[in-house]
This record gives sequence, C-alpha cells and structure tokens, in this order.
Amino acid sequence: MKKAAIVGIIAATVLASGCAHRVADLTVGSTKNYNINSASFLKGDRVTGEDIVPVVLFPLGIPNVKTAVDDAIEKDRCAVGLSDLVITSLQQAFLVGRIGFRVEGNLIIDEEIDGCSARA
Repeated sequence: MKKAAIVGIIAATVLASGCAHRVADLTVGSTKNYNINSASFLKGDRVTGEDIVPVVLFPLGIPNVKTAVDDAIEKDRCAVGLSDLVITSLQQAFLVGRIGFRVEGNLIIDEEIDGCSARA
C-alpha cells in the first residue's frame, strides 16, 4: 500500500510539473502595420497574450509567437504594438499537458486611429 502511494505521488508530481523559459526581452514589438513616425503614441496598460496548444502524447498543434503577440495587442482596439516586451516559452507536458508561448508587454496606443483620440 505504501509503495502504491509513493508511485502515485511521483506520478502526480511529474504530471503537474512544468517549466517556463524566457525567450526574449524586446524594447518594442508589433505584428501590425502602423505609422512609425506618428507623434501620437501613448503607453497603455500591461497586458498578456498566449498561444497554447494541448499535448496528448504529441502536441496537437504548433504554438506561434505571432499569435500570442496578436492576442496581447488585440486587448485594445487602439493598440498597434507592445513595449517592454517579454516572450516566454511554456512547457507543461509529460504525456499530457500543454505547450505554448506567453507574451507580456505595455500596449502602444496610437491616437491617430479613428475614435482613439480621447485618451488621457
């Protein structure tokens, strides 16, 4: 009985474990087209975007950094990019689990976009 409990604890630990690796730290990053010479940029809130795929023996997709960046930027319709960007690779899979990318950064708001000029 004690042996089965130890094996169960080890199995639960292996299945629940995971790690995250910092892939990149960027000053500015964007997947959108915008006027880089605009004088109407504001620093917005800190946001997080993710692209996660499940793993059942094998990954059931391919995680993509672009999708994670898009997910973060699309939190605000006036955002055109991210500043102080951190990209992290996530692996939480042993037979079953998930893998992917997490992107965190401050939104870059462009006041020249229609309907975005009333920001403070």
